[in-house]
Amino acid sequence: MTTTEPELATTAVLSPLPPFGPAGPGGLSPAGALDARAVSAWFGERKVLDRVSLEMPAGQVTALIGPSGCGKSTFLRILNRMHELIPAASLAGEVLLDGADIYAPERRLTEARRDIGMVFQKPNPFPAMSIYDNVVAGLKLTGTRASRAEKDHLVEECLSKAGLWREVADRLRQPGGALSGGQQQRLCIARSLAVRPKVLLMDEPCSALDPTSTRRIEQTIRELVHEVTIVIVTHNMQQAQRVSDQCAFFLAEQGTPGGIVEHGPTAAMFGSPADPRTADYVNGRFG
Repeated sequence: MTTTEPELATTAVLSPLPPFGPAGPGGLSPAGALDARAVSAWFGERKVLDRVSLEMPAGQVTALIGPSGCGKSTFLRILNRMHELIPAASLAGEVLLDGADIYAPERRLTEARRDIGMVFQKPNPFPAMSIYDNVVAGLKLTGTRASRAEKDHLVEECLSKAGLWREVADRLRQPGGALSGGQQQRLCIARSLAVRPKVLLMDEPCSALDPTSTRRIEQTIRELVHEVTIVIVTHNMQQAQRVSDQCAFFLAEQGTPGGIVEHGPTAAMFGSPADPRTADYVNGRFG
């Protein structure tokens, strides 16, 4: 069932700020394991994914690779229940977070979005909102209550984990839209971290950034994976090799729905793939 945006904004307004993870104050929530089982997806009558199954281990970076149009971004949106908000979209299968189905009838949409955050291809901070307010914006959307002191601590911690604190600490009240593109993307990462997710999804987060900003985002990914599971869509094969622990190669051939050709440890996927189509793709022979 689709949840409207007004419902999203007003759900569970009395929820307290959840505790930090096992590391105590200064740590994020424990990383979560994602498990997609026989996931299929449609836009109207057109089937775009066919029975995709993939385990995304806790505390690892999983890269989704493959040519455009093979269903990677659709699969990513299914992992935090964004697909169901698209008109005429439908799906089948299960997505389990730490063994619990995020599509179960009793599971609230806001709960799934809090546990599984999303960073998009194009940085999307609230441009007129201050850097500080951008970070804490997710608390209101998830109905999370926090004191001013808790918010102050959260802003510093999340901006630090996103690699941005030192650059903006003296201008937290300036608009988020005034930051550079790379800084805006790191601000969006900080905003996602503020609700303490178990999983962070990234849809080509560096595709619009310069090489210096890209390297900083990649460094942030490797630092964050010790505390939050990351799933990233990327068309940059060098980036997939640098940041991921495992890869899944998606392909849609001759008008058929997208599916996973092969998945496994990144070193094996690039060094000795089992399927010749994987070898062709990672070596730039198509796509």
